[in-house]
Amino acid sequence: VQLQASGGGLVQAGGSLRLSCTASGRTLSTYYMGWFRQDPGREREFVAAISPSGDSTYYAMSVKGRFTISRDNAKNTVYLQMNSLKPEDTAVYYCAAVKAGRYYSISYYRTPPRYDYWGQGTQVTVSS
Repeated sequence: VQLQASGGGLVQAGGSLRLSCTASGRTLSTYYMGWFRQDPGREREFVAAISPSGDSTYYAMSVKGRFTISRDNAKNTVYLQMNSLKPEDTAVYYCAAVKAGRYYSISYYRTPPRYDYWGQGTQVTVSS
């Protein structure tokens, strides 16, 4: 699976961005998908995850109520709608995928080692 993240950019605090993650090589309909972010010198941080069908989602507390993860399996694309952005949301954002297998609750997918495939990242910068 090759993942391509896009949609990052520079936005003022309080603004919105929508990130997209498009897959090639495999259909995403049987994959759990996640978004993570990373600042230089810091560990990669979980943002959100979504089940293959899209009926289950899970968010980091820092973004809950502001960000929404969704997917369109027909387009092989996962989205991260980010509203009410804050300067502390500034980071490189990565999408990740892992094929569904044994059942786990969606919260299981909140750590990077759960994922097998990663996109290249897209920079989000929020100015104050």
